[in-house]
Amino acid sequence: MNNDRYCVIMAGGVGSRFWPMSKKAHPKQFLDILGTGETLLQQTFNRFKKICPEENIYIVTNEIYRDLVRIQLPDINDEQVLGEPSLRNTAPCIAYANYKILDKNPEAKIVVAPSDHIILKEDIFVEVINSALEAVTKNDWLLTLGITPSRPDTGYGYIQFNEAQPYQDDLRIRKVKTFTEKPNLEIAKSFLESGDFLWNSGIFIWSLKSILSAFDNYLPEVNDIFKEGISKYNTPDEIPFIEKAYSVCKNISIDYGIMEKANNVQVLASEFGWSDLGTWGSLFTLMKKDENENAVIGKNVMLYNSKSNVINMPKDKLAVIQGLEDYIVVENEEILLICKKADEQNIRQIVNDVKSEKGEKYI
Repeated sequence: MNNDRYCVIMAGGVGSRFWPMSKKAHPKQFLDILGTGETLLQQTFNRFKKICPEENIYIVTNEIYRDLVRIQLPDINDEQVLGEPSLRNTAPCIAYANYKILDKNPEAKIVVAPSDHIILKEDIFVEVINSALEAVTKNDWLLTLGITPSRPDTGYGYIQFNEAQPYQDDLRIRKVKTFTEKPNLEIAKSFLESGDFLWNSGIFIWSLKSILSAFDNYLPEVNDIFKEGISKYNTPDEIPFIEKAYSVCKNISIDYGIMEKANNVQVLASEFGWSDLGTWGSLFTLMKKDENENAVIGKNVMLYNSKSNVINMPKDKLAVIQGLEDYIVVENEEILLICKKADEQNIRQIVNDVKSEKGEKYI
């Protein structure tokens, strides 16, 4: 296996839209959401073991989740877990990983991926990532994976590509024209009809040299903070330095800080059964349904005159549900959520309301 290949798995989010299953003390990346026997983090880690050496996989997470990562991935060492002292979005976490890897291998080629995505066709995914890594080995590119859209989804960002002049070594790769945040339904429909838009997967591939150069050009204020510690990475001085760095580093995403500004951004159009699993609705589309289109997790759920619901119950809980259509019904410990699927974007606000009215206990 190629020792120049590395993977950075971003696993620091709280996942509030999956509340009440996902809570601050145990967010969704550490849960077996689909009932497969593996958590989302474990699935992601095992997927990338097929692409790069296991010791070259780094997990960036909030410092409070360090022990959870070590429990779920017992074969990795402490050095592979990058603990963030505070939430600062994706650009700082990638900058941190850049310099951690630079100390090991300046020739590194890196895949950056979230920890909570579902990939149903892993063999195709591995082929796509291998092709992407070959492309960034030959070209000074910031490459992202775009997903061929199957519906006008308003929950995803979109990437518009240049239809002319595909990369001759891989015709799936095109130059990026624009990035668009989550659009309304009418705009999403127009994107789908135009044929030159892809869903933004949030998965990136680049050489270490290319991404360091991009940080230097477009986010020097972030890059300089982490560059100051260049002699401290992979030493006992790393953690104290990172605590100081995060205390002065701004909160900014890699998309806004670099990808939307750089002129060497390419997208690889792909389709491998992807979902970012951001909401209960996205989970519903992936789950096996009964004859009435109900997606159920739980062994003791009895349904009457109910259809198109997503239901998640503790395995020993008897739940009898009658007359519901298009609802989310989730029970976890001391919390029961019943919410219309159409209103699931309100769950984040519900979590804020619960926090203000009932305290941290339920969050």
